[in-house]
Amino acid sequence: MSPESHESMTPLQAIFLGLVQGLTEFLPVSSTAHLRVVPHFLGWSDPGAAFSAAIQLGTLAAVFIYFAGDIRRLTLAALDGVRHRDLRRTPDTLLAWSIVPASVPIVVLGLSFKEFITTEARSLTVIAAALIVLALLLLLAERLAPRNRDLGQLTFWRIQIIGLCQALALIPGCSRSGSTIMGGLFVGLGRAEAARFSFLLGLPAIGGAGLLELLDLLAAGPGTDGLLNLALGITAAAISGYASIGFLLRFLERHGTHTFALYRIGLGLWLLWTLY
Repeated sequence: MSPESHESMTPLQAIFLGLVQGLTEFLPVSSTAHLRVVPHFLGWSDPGAAFSAAIQLGTLAAVFIYFAGDIRRLTLAALDGVRHRDLRRTPDTLLAWSIVPASVPIVVLGLSFKEFITTEARSLTVIAAALIVLALLLLLAERLAPRNRDLGQLTFWRIQIIGLCQALALIPGCSRSGSTIMGGLFVGLGRAEAARFSFLLGLPAIGGAGLLELLDLLAAGPGTDGLLNLALGITAAAISGYASIGFLLRFLERHGTHTFALYRIGLGLWLLWTLY
């Protein structure tokens, strides 16, 4: 977050952006796109990639609370695998230990192209194109995916494919949730199962990116107002993120991702129309 952005941001704007972050982080519509588009059309300063990433800690908290039982089960399974020197001991053990290498692509690419991702890639044109392209891939996954597997049937390599898809989220507008749900559908998961795994797979990526950006922001000395805005944004993101998780899981049990794909295409076309 640049000095100009945090000086001009009000507490009400920080809360509003936190709510937007929480609502759109887990829906396959791209939180980055909305945190870039909403301020632009409201006449506010761009909050910046650092602020956007830091308030993801709120959505991280939402995942830990909502999936506390799953996280505890996978943690115990991972430790059990280490104790017995068998990382494939149970489906839960395999799932837990497969998440680690599946997080490597987004971490390596994110660090390698950090400057580009936080500057040129935040262009509204790039965001509009990414919204449309990922929507088309989601529709393709809906059409071709068998959706006949659950999380317990995921193999190591299928999990790595989803991890590679997650790396698409580094392109603003692609959506981490949308990318991983798409990957889950392509490897055969049902819609709700793909979303559930998307949340669990995102824990290392969201946590790592959020903590790094938070430390950078704190090192820059944001001042009292900046710290207040961060706290408000993170809190608002946690509350709206928790509600968003429940909504998405219930929605996908009855419907597909078509609604979100059409919304993405409409938003992308509208953005291009306003720009050109």
